[in-house]
Amino acid sequence: MSSKFLALGAALSVAVFGFAGAAHAEGGRDTISIVGSSTVYPFATVVAEQFGKTGKVKTPKVESTGTGGGIKLFCSGVGVEFPDIANASRRIKKSEFEACQKSGVKDIVEVKIGFDGIVLAQAKKAKRIALTRKEIYLALAKRVPDPKCKDCDTLVANPYKTWNQINPALPNSKIEVLGPPPTSGTRDAFAELALEGGCQAFPGIKARKDKDEAEYKNICQTVREDGAYIEAGENDNLIVQKLGANPNALGIFGFSFLDQNADKVAAATVDGVEPSYDTISGGEYSISRPLYFYVKKAHVGKIFGIEGFIAEFVSDKATGPEGYLTDKGLIPLPDKERKAVVEDAKKLKNLAL
Repeated sequence: MSSKFLALGAALSVAVFGFAGAAHAEGGRDTISIVGSSTVYPFATVVAEQFGKTGKVKTPKVESTGTGGGIKLFCSGVGVEFPDIANASRRIKKSEFEACQKSGVKDIVEVKIGFDGIVLAQAKKAKRIALTRKEIYLALAKRVPDPKCKDCDTLVANPYKTWNQINPALPNSKIEVLGPPPTSGTRDAFAELALEGGCQAFPGIKARKDKDEAEYKNICQTVREDGAYIEAGENDNLIVQKLGANPNALGIFGFSFLDQNADKVAAATVDGVEPSYDTISGGEYSISRPLYFYVKKAHVGKIFGIEGFIAEFVSDKATGPEGYLTDKGLIPLPDKERKAVVEDAKKLKNLAL
């Protein structure tokens, strides 16, 4: 950890709290508040514990609220009643950034920490399934091309009930996929990378993108609501438990969580590639995404330790190639990009969208 970061944090902490409202030094918060992504949660928790062990600060409080829910809390305002940091398993949306601005959260620091893959997991005892993104789209999208009209662009409500109706080579079992809710960054990334990725296999739908992008995204990213996709909340442990009880079901969560539960679950291959450290970092596994956290710059110097926490998170010992977060399943950034991230984090560079 950078002693420079901690020294600066200590110097700034003696200043009187400048938040709006009744907050002041004596009544202010003395613990960093972190909310957001359930995927980033285990990484942030480990970093918080390591940071707390220095004995110079209280261990930051980390809550798993989902990416969307966390950013909403983060963007609600400036002051001790609002979080300092939001974890995210996707990049902040323009609409969220604008909501932050309207609420007075003007200066935001974006820190990219690494990569994670999104997996479709099965119980370890289940027969492994191999899927393509096209098959995933046909299984889980709300509207799909009419299977009775192969040469036309007519869309119908998803008629597929079993996997072998999509492809005879797939199991004759009910389509049951447990996954995160709409507030989850994993859900957003899955819709974009897996569903839209499979949707693009249909030239007629792909051609709509230039004519009406909103309609194209609605077709390609909207998940069916007839029971085939089952929202399981932000609790990935619950999905693992349900997979154990139902070997025919699949579950959606991050590779890092799969890695931590390798004794209970295994992943389906996607487009012929198995998710692994090497296939995600090498770009071969198609359903992978970057992970971030966002810092409220107005809280730096008001809540003691924020700069030190950032320094710990981007340090070589945490997010480097041999860092302790790789043991938790984080895929590190390439060296050149990671160095740039560290420099921007040190400077508390403002995010501009």
